[in-house]
Amino acid sequence: MSAPLEGILVVALENAVSAPFTTRHLADLGARVLKVERPPHGDFARHYDSRLAGESTYFVWGNRGKDSVLLDLADPPDRERFDQLVAGADVFVQNLSPGAARRAGVLAEQLSARHRSLVACDISGYGTEGPRADDKAYDLIIQAEAGAVALTGDPDRISKVGFSVADICAGMYALSAILAALHRRAVTGRGAAISLSMLECLAEWTAPQTYASVADGAPLERSARRHTLIAPYGLFELADGTVIMLAVQSNAEWAILAGEVMGRPELATDARFATNAERVVNVEALEAEIASALKAEGAPATLQRLRRARIAFGRVHGPLELAAHEQLRALGRFAEVDLPGGRTSVLRPPFNISEAGEPRARVPALGEHDPALVAELIERGRRRADDSPAGPAPPTGHGEGS
Repeated sequence: MSAPLEGILVVALENAVSAPFTTRHLADLGARVLKVERPPHGDFARHYDSRLAGESTYFVWGNRGKDSVLLDLADPPDRERFDQLVAGADVFVQNLSPGAARRAGVLAEQLSARHRSLVACDISGYGTEGPRADDKAYDLIIQAEAGAVALTGDPDRISKVGFSVADICAGMYALSAILAALHRRAVTGRGAAISLSMLECLAEWTAPQTYASVADGAPLERSARRHTLIAPYGLFELADGTVIMLAVQSNAEWAILAGEVMGRPELATDARFATNAERVVNVEALEAEIASALKAEGAPATLQRLRRARIAFGRVHGPLELAAHEQLRALGRFAEVDLPGGRTSVLRPPFNISEAGEPRARVPALGEHDPALVAELIERGRRRADDSPAGPAPPTGHGEGS
């Protein structure tokens, strides 16, 4: 058996997070990914920090397993080389701003018209058309635009989500679309033009709250400690100060929590708490009852009762606790990767496909690439050009990333 994407060649013109996250997962699945970086500094995510043996944490996270080549698309010889590489690729991914991508001739629709079998993917902030298409967009900007910020925080203060949710969301939809397009290409021989935006992807993730607000004609009330539509589902403190997230998803589970954990079976039929809708309306009184019961004895005994009753709960972990998480360690989720200046430990990709082998464990230095990979891409491009009618000459403009 082999990695699922073994033999797939990817060229990426990318910066920051969304597109690198997409192509890193393609590399995790066995594809060879050639990352095109602009001289002299390359992907600006390389310079966010230098915490990991001199490398940026975001860059290490988003770029392991790739090769890096330096090309300036404004330089004619470099542009010719870039076009040769794209012509030999199975997949092309870019996240320049739409205007810059169009001027450079690297939008998915432009490349798809020239290369019939290529799966080309654009990731933008707002899409390639419409009144906001050319606006600059970064993760927190899209979190705000797509409703995530308004849904996060407490009634008095809104908050961003604590990780790059808009970038990751778009990256995962791009990955899914690319894999689906590669499957279709295996059947039909035809590639695809994929164009998606961070806004539409994250708006899909905030859709249930949007639907509920539209139905009621009013925004949902924010809470930093609890779910807005399900109760009890939130944060509770135990007797020793441990904070847990506790979740009940049905009336039957609520009855078990009330009787077997809290020792208050009468609360299961209390008119204030009998259904989820009533528990949400009376959530302050509900949580006061639960908090009192959970603090009534020591934390170990409380957690044991929750486990025995099969009530879902989780301890609130910070990054240091997560890095030492007993379940992740038991599953062997950490691996060592080589960096230009040393080594570091990272999480393995969570695909867990049988007999797929290990992904390449190397983060490339700027311009560090395998000459054999470049030669293979160029040779494949030449063969495809020999087998296909000549297409229109590509534009030679140079674009700036968003």
